[in-house]
Amino acid sequence: MFIQLLKENRYVSLLLTVVRLYLGWLWLKAGWGKISSEKFDASGFLYGAVKNMTGEHPSVQPWWGEFLKEVAIPYVDLFNVIVPWGELFVGIGLILGLFTSFSILMGLTMNFAYMLSGTTSTNPQMVLLGMFILVAGNNAGKIGLDRWIVPVINKMIISKAGNEQLSQSATRT
Repeated sequence: MFIQLLKENRYVSLLLTVVRLYLGWLWLKAGWGKISSEKFDASGFLYGAVKNMTGEHPSVQPWWGEFLKEVAIPYVDLFNVIVPWGELFVGIGLILGLFTSFSILMGLTMNFAYMLSGTTSTNPQMVLLGMFILVAGNNAGKIGLDRWIVPVINKMIISKAGNEQLSQSATRT
């Protein structure tokens, strides 16, 4: 019943828009701050997270620390680009209500990556709010560009599926 309310109620879409704008602003601000400073370097954060996977009470799980050591640190130059731009694009997507579900999914992915790396900050709050947006689906982007974009994409997918069925039935006859 609660999920149905999130997915269908037009008044809830207003509330979700406020939450979406708030989260979008946080992501936009974080991404733009990193991009505009031209000094963002994730290597210190990554090495600190790896260091925190040892000790009596490690804040980073060994499997995640191994991922950081084997993937993130060797490709830190790539992460130095995708982290700030990812934050910026998530913020833009949420503010505009454009590809809202995908935007919040990518935001949640980053939130969990930060938390798995041993940081808390505002990430738990952002995850909690982001889950409401993700569960609400299209209702979260109804007051935004998704209102017009999603039906066009759905029409294209249905049209393509219909064409594929026609071509398959034509080859069988």
